[in-house]
Amino acid sequence: DVLVEAVFEDLGLKHKVLAAVEPQLPEHAVFATNTSAIPIADIAKGAKRPGRVLGMHYFSPVDKMPLLEVITHDGTDADAAATAVELGYKQGKTVIVVKDVPGFYVNRSLTPFLAEGVALIQEGVDPKALDKALTSFGWPVGPVKLMDEVGIDVATHVATFMSDKLENRTAGGDMAMLQAFLDAGITGRKGGKGYYDYTAKGKSKPLNPAAMDIVKNFTQEGAPSAGEDADTIAMRMTSRFVIEAVLCLQHDIIRSPGDGDIGAIFGVGFPPFRGGPFRWVDQMGAA
Repeated sequence: DVLVEAVFEDLGLKHKVLAAVEPQLPEHAVFATNTSAIPIADIAKGAKRPGRVLGMHYFSPVDKMPLLEVITHDGTDADAAATAVELGYKQGKTVIVVKDVPGFYVNRSLTPFLAEGVALIQEGVDPKALDKALTSFGWPVGPVKLMDEVGIDVATHVATFMSDKLENRTAGGDMAMLQAFLDAGITGRKGGKGYYDYTAKGKSKPLNPAAMDIVKNFTQEGAPSAGEDADTIAMRMTSRFVIEAVLCLQHDIIRSPGDGDIGAIFGVGFPPFRGGPFRWVDQMGAA
């Protein structure tokens, strides 16, 4: 009843897969694409039955991350969406239904967060200190380690794609630094070296000297944030995530504040004891 496709993030490739498998599927079957950013409506344009096309965005590592975003475009059949949600529950996932916009909900909110992390590094904040500030605030990993874990190539692709969609809301760091990493063969944990050197022995990995040499070329001399305390750094980072999450609710990308809290906690590890971005806004007070 459901075919889940998970090829590389390339629209042309996804259209090829769709064209190849759709004739083999019964008319009631759902074609679900696992994508982190490509609009589902664009993928559905390649289908003979676009109403049966939707997104099922699993989070990596799939066996450990409990969230599933089911993404419906304007033409998705209601019963197709219900089938995808039911499948997600059977897989043991926590499911939220999200509107078809670039980045959907979690990655859309995460993009400004990571842009702020790059900005802080370029303002002179030590990458290890940045990660520690965020984990002390309650995030499971800091933004530096997160970029290494997902891959510098993936982070660069998403940042470039989303910068055109969110306009000035991705402002902050110069993402050309990430491309410079890739040009130097620095791809993150999967390649052995990212911001951190994963080839080094021991649990605590040192910073990668080659990466830090590139960072120096993008560092702003005399930036005040280099001396900011950990709480201020964590607030700067977290606020970027929360502002975009609130805009997602305002634009009906998510259906409720509860879905926003669930998605942020189970999808990217927003500090659970803070209740999620919307509960945190309630606690802090909206300005």
